[in-house]
Amino acid sequence: MHTLVRLTHSAGPLASRIVAALVGGYALAALASVAAVALPISRSEAVLTGMLASFAVYASAVVWVFAVRSAWRAWGGLLVAALPLAIAASSVWMQ
Repeated sequence: MHTLVRLTHSAGPLASRIVAALVGGYALAALASVAAVALPISRSEAVLTGMLASFAVYASAVVWVFAVRSAWRAWGGLLVAALPLAIAASSVWMQ
């Protein structure tokens, strides 16, 4: 019975990290891809740069989520990284 309680207690943070890696990493990569269009280069180069950068951003987000001490820090780190990207992406969306 105690092992079931321990398993349930440790499954919550793990599930949160998995969701953060999948959903948060995808959202961060999408924001980075759109934010790259705001760069002062030609639009076709910016799109290519954003697509290539999104792979690195997604992989980094997944590593970050499982490297930090808690699931709260994982979500917090994703939010802190998403803020400047969202600001840059909003400049593209407002055009």
